[in-house]
Amino acid sequence: MEPDPKLLEILICPVTKGPLTYDRERQELVSRLAGLAYPIRNGVPIMLPGEARELTELERIAK
Repeated sequence: MEPDPKLLEILICPVTKGPLTYDRERQELVSRLAGLAYPIRNGVPIMLPGEARELTELERIAK
């Protein structure tokens, strides 16, 4: 299930208040500034830092 595109436009990182990028393949919202990837489950972004995955160094600089 895909998240609502309008929702994705307004969401920001809860840690840095910076922008997020949508990774469709992994179903995550990525904050490169925070180095975190927030999961999307059943179309719902889980914007809790404790639920986020830490990005690898390679992921932080890629894209």
